Amino acid sequence: MTWRDRDGNALTDYPRPSVAVDVAVLTVREQQLHVVVVPSERGPALPGTFLRTSETLADAADRALRTKADLIDLTFHQLRMFDDPDRDDRGWVLSMAHGAAISARSLAPTTESMPIDDSAPVSTLAFDHGTMVTEAVLDLRDRYAREVDPALLTDAEFTLLELREVYEIVFDRALPKDTFRRHVIGSLEGTGTTSTAGGGRPAELYRRASNPALPASAGSFLLR
Repeated sequence: MTWRDRDGNALTDYPRPSVAVDVAVLTVREQQLHVVVVPSERGPALPGTFLRTSETLADAADRALRTKADLIDLTFHQLRMFDDPDRDDRGWVLSMAHGAAISARSLAPTTESMPIDDSAPVSTLAFDHGTMVTEAVLDLRDRYAREVDPALLTDAEFTLLELREVYEIVFDRALPKDTFRRHVIGSLEGTGTTSTAGGGRPAELYRRASNPALPASAGSFLLR
């Protein structure tokens, strides 16, 4: 039996949009935040695809990353739905934007990416993908204000300087050394070893603690 509303219309009587997914994958290259881009008819774009029959949004995002950017087993999450009826000149298309972050070590050298200035890509992306990138950057900053390097952009072991440099790239501003140390040190574990990378004095190596949540005060310090 076909369901109908009070006006006698079935679901198929209403116009329906196409549904797409797009994924903003952030990384650090050349001491700057970048976003992974792929070629499209409208220029550089985020990896994306249309939802297929009986496919979940997560399945579609995973497929887009695999087939468009050659990225597999990447952790991502939903940001928000982009639903402007005029966002795509091909027709009525809703897109669920997803955010992800990955260490440059896990990217192939041939993976194309675009630098980000403040919170926006330095050049125009297709459709409204530039706005999606900004959403992903703000989301990443919020996550980094709550937890130590949740996207693992540093190595498994790092000095405080290396960790601070990653945070300065994510937040796109210089961070006071002593204040940063005070906020993160309680969420780190010392390894008992040191590093002389860069030719300077030996610096203690740390790792993320088993519960690397940052104090609430760190969020206000980092997001101010």
